[in-house]
Amino acid sequence: MAGDPVLRRWLLLRLVRLTPAEPAFTPHLPPSLGPDWRGLGLEPTATVFSPLPEGAPRGRLTLRLPGMAVEIEPGDEVALVARVFGDPETQLGLHRFAWVPMMQTGDDPRWVGAVWRAWRARFGAPDESWAWHPYTAAERAIILLTFARRHGLPGPTEDTRALLAAHAPAIATRLEYFGEHHTSNHLFNNARGLYLLGLALGLPQATETGARILLAEAGRIFLPSGVLREGSSHYHLLLTRSLASVWLAARGRPEAEAFEAQLRRAVAALPHLALPGRFPLVGDVSPDCPPQHLFCLLPGGDRRSGWMDLLPPDDRSRLAGLLDQAAGSSLVEDGWLRAGFGDWTGLWHVDPDGWSQMPGHGHQDCGGFELHFEAEAVFIDPGRGSYALAGEAEETVTARAHNGLSVDGFDPYPANKPYYAPAFRRAVAGAPPRLAQDDTGVTLNFGGFSRLNGVGSVERSWRFQGRGLVLSDRVEGRGRHAIIRRLHTTCRVETMATGVRLVAASGRRFTISASGAAITVLPIVSWTAYGQGEPASRIEFALVTDLPWSGGITVEAD
Repeated sequence: MAGDPVLRRWLLLRLVRLTPAEPAFTPHLPPSLGPDWRGLGLEPTATVFSPLPEGAPRGRLTLRLPGMAVEIEPGDEVALVARVFGDPETQLGLHRFAWVPMMQTGDDPRWVGAVWRAWRARFGAPDESWAWHPYTAAERAIILLTFARRHGLPGPTEDTRALLAAHAPAIATRLEYFGEHHTSNHLFNNARGLYLLGLALGLPQATETGARILLAEAGRIFLPSGVLREGSSHYHLLLTRSLASVWLAARGRPEAEAFEAQLRRAVAALPHLALPGRFPLVGDVSPDCPPQHLFCLLPGGDRRSGWMDLLPPDDRSRLAGLLDQAAGSSLVEDGWLRAGFGDWTGLWHVDPDGWSQMPGHGHQDCGGFELHFEAEAVFIDPGRGSYALAGEAEETVTARAHNGLSVDGFDPYPANKPYYAPAFRRAVAGAPPRLAQDDTGVTLNFGGFSRLNGVGSVERSWRFQGRGLVLSDRVEGRGRHAIIRRLHTTCRVETMATGVRLVAASGRRFTISASGAAITVLPIVSWTAYGQGEPASRIEFALVTDLPWSGGITVEAD
């Protein structure tokens, strides 16, 4: 609490009962299941699978895990499953068999059987370890069943069927429900595991339980426009894929229509999240799979690549038809704005409340944006390459890693807590942000800095004229304060007497100037997947000034 005055303020108000406690809840018992639900028993399986061919795998295998690649030779499977990785997400990726969908065409499918036998020997009894965390158990079951549909079930098939069936009660016992304020998209994925397990293995109770949770959670984790509320473009892709998987499996079932309606809304958001030069990775980058694995879902994406390449032809055709019918609708009320002005196309993200969603995968990006000129990414959101809680990974969540503005070193909004009531947030940081578009540009007004002594509201304005852009800022208030504005780019940066010049891969140049500010260029990483990135630069425009203050950054394309 020493470093968080907002948390101290909340605690004092809570002690005198001037702000409410969070509503009571029963952990692991979602309201959609009713108060009398008592979990799942082990159900007998009723499905016969073709077996995966037996025998030792041929050749070396590269396991593409979150954050790193691991090469193994035949016989290394026991050592592999016993290995301890430094990043927990890498460890969980191993337990989830997250490397299986990333296997290359020439990889021997029998590798899955070999690693599965070694994993089952060491972790085959459900327990409360990370190997059986409900999200991990659900992912593992779904991935192995998807693999079995293409190549056969790793054997012995009877033992594998029984162990996969045991995943259902293991998931149900620890459903990731922790009240409205603490429950993330994980509960949706728990239910997805139960539903797809139940349908694949003939487990009626697991199927029904999964369907009930899925229907309730789909309406909760997606905002009215259809975009995921957790503030991450990659996670929206990921959850759109998850919706697609249950919709495809629900064919002929009563919940299929509701799944399709929600899927169409999620798909309609996709055109608003993509830009000409690349897919902007706003918010967290999920370790579940590389973003590129899901680009098959985007408008104009290759429907025979990535995740869709794993689908049976009939399912792929059905989903492609739905994707190609997508009709985009505005996301601005839910905090996302994609807009084009001549040669410029941009994506702006502002959480509808200003505060990053909690729990969620959003960042301190109020006032941030990604901007492309024709088909070249000029100003980018660097994303986040790790879930580590210290050092560079922690910084990627803050205003320092976004194309925004900070005052006296503070982020636009305080760190959020799931138990802060809406009235408390409003009292601390004012009214929600206002993001608007007109014929010449975009304007944003927000009051998050008003929690600081002497600082008022902020207005950012992007005005486009021909090949040029003027980014104007105004900060209300009084007294003397330090203001830093930042731009991030993968272009080469050249310093000049009056500013900087960006040189894109095509050779096109962009001249940037800002009067009265000291300009600093710093090396950073732009993350393209979890643990994978490319060199980039941060350009800082710093000054100390009296408030109210206004200033501009001018960008001209040569």
